[in-house]
Amino acid sequence: MSLQLDTLAYTNQLRKLPPEHKLIFAFTTLIISLCSHPLVQILMVLWMTVWIVIYARIPAGVYLRLLMFTIVFCLTSLPALIVNGVAITNLQIVQLDSWYGLTFGQLYIYVSRSGSIQAWGILTRAIASTSCLYFLMLTVPFTEILQTLRWLKFPALLTDLLLLMYRFIFILLKTANELLTAQNSRGGYRTWYTSMKSLVLLIGQLLQRTLQQYSQFSLGLQARGFAGELRFWHPRRYHSSPRYTIEAICGCVVLIGLEICRNAGIFTRI
Repeated sequence: MSLQLDTLAYTNQLRKLPPEHKLIFAFTTLIISLCSHPLVQILMVLWMTVWIVIYARIPAGVYLRLLMFTIVFCLTSLPALIVNGVAITNLQIVQLDSWYGLTFGQLYIYVSRSGSIQAWGILTRAIASTSCLYFLMLTVPFTEILQTLRWLKFPALLTDLLLLMYRFIFILLKTANELLTAQNSRGGYRTWYTSMKSLVLLIGQLLQRTLQQYSQFSLGLQARGFAGELRFWHPRRYHSSPRYTIEAICGCVVLIGLEICRNAGIFTRI
């Protein structure tokens, strides 16, 4: 999946737009999604879907799978906000907040109205924020993001660490895939016992192989005259699009206007 995402970042239809424009757009929409209400956040998700699927021509299946990761991760933690419990003696305190409940001995378990509203707000905010970051991840190669950060005067140490972390993600995935393929070819996951044993071996070998890859990578840098800063070159062949620029500005203005109207009480029921 990571290799496919990296390939899409280099081959999408928004590839020729300046990366600083896409970076500013992504972080502007991210700030709006973090500070807005669920209605604006849902509209943000739909708008970013248009940019990613229609404008950038990213396959809808890939984008939906990425969103499902976020939704499933959120759904595993939201029940802690929605479901509450009190003693039977304190039932009157939560009666107005209880949406539906059941009694288990001296304990009353109920679905909280305020907790449900809070969980809904967290879910929409998480999906909206993630869609903004997916736009950046799927349309801008990581090296161009680092170039833009350096252009914005970010410390070279920070960008170098980000590049090394990005590089080792692929090393880790490649090593884990090779070990998993070797274990599957030897029937290492036929039963539960052999699966647990193979998993332990996989984790141990993965650490050892990753350290070996790190040592080889360090030797390679030294052999190429590494002087304390990683440098990479890319020809600047970008073309700004007035249409996309105007649409991005107008869309952000509309979303901010909707949020202002919501705060002013025009959409009190949303």
